[in-house]
Amino acid sequence: MTGQPDIPGTSPDAEQPFVSHLLELRDRLLRVVISVLLVFLALAWFAQDLYTLLAEPLLSHLPQGSSMIAIDPVTPFFTPFKLTLILSFFIAIPYVLYQAWAFVAPGLYQHERKLVLPLLVSSTALYYTGMAFAYFIVLPLVFKFITATSPEGVAVMTDISRYLDFVLTIFFAFGVAFEVPVATILLVWAGVTTPESLKEKRSYVIVGCFVIAAILTPPDVISQFLLAVPMWLLFEAGVWLAQFYVRKDEDTSDKQDGQMVPQGADAEPRYRPMTQEEMEAELEAIERMEEAERRKEQERKAAGDTKTDGK
Repeated sequence: MTGQPDIPGTSPDAEQPFVSHLLELRDRLLRVVISVLLVFLALAWFAQDLYTLLAEPLLSHLPQGSSMIAIDPVTPFFTPFKLTLILSFFIAIPYVLYQAWAFVAPGLYQHERKLVLPLLVSSTALYYTGMAFAYFIVLPLVFKFITATSPEGVAVMTDISRYLDFVLTIFFAFGVAFEVPVATILLVWAGVTTPESLKEKRSYVIVGCFVIAAILTPPDVISQFLLAVPMWLLFEAGVWLAQFYVRKDEDTSDKQDGQMVPQGADAEPRYRPMTQEEMEAELEAIERMEEAERRKEQERKAAGDTKTDGK
């Protein structure tokens, strides 16, 4: 007796794994928060210097005598610390992804582990590469274009808080855009599409790259091209790499009469939905089996009644 009511369909043994998963998730989230806070505390002393470094692409192209401004009274104090906190999370991303990997890895198959771990590492590297590309190439060109085309008599003085929001948006856009190869590989590996199908849709993808670039970037042609062209090139790289992640059952099967037929003795047949005729035949077979079971049951009952009458 445990003193607890028994609930149908549940048991303490069945609930324990779920509770242990929640406890593990809590512990890993706490480790993530602590890691970000530790990085933030290490960088907090350099908050002002970090913001100056971030503002360098704009400051280097401002006209002589111009500077950035702060509209709100507390903005000069809080904005650098806001940048430091966001930067701390970006720096801690490898550890954050490691905690996510350690949480989900026990539930993955061996072949899934071999795929997911390289994708986590490559996606992190690609995101950092996108941010570096935006900082060293895109932002200087964009600010050079903007300051050069400003009307005469207009002083270019940007608010430091709005500048931070603008730069973070650019970093996010280019970081996500550089994840195109990873997304392409995942789609092919999941069986959603194939490299051949992606190649056929290349023209639509190119148009989509320019549309996405026009939405995410400022209203100038330079930044739009600097985002759209790398997205297209990364898509081509993803299609080429995805050829090595095509599922084996797609390589060992072929189409014949609208059905997927395995090629080779060891190949496993792929799932194919039943036709209407096959479904009706299956239902008729089930009905015949049920009818036969009912007859046997009636015969057994009749035989039992006969024995009872004989006694």
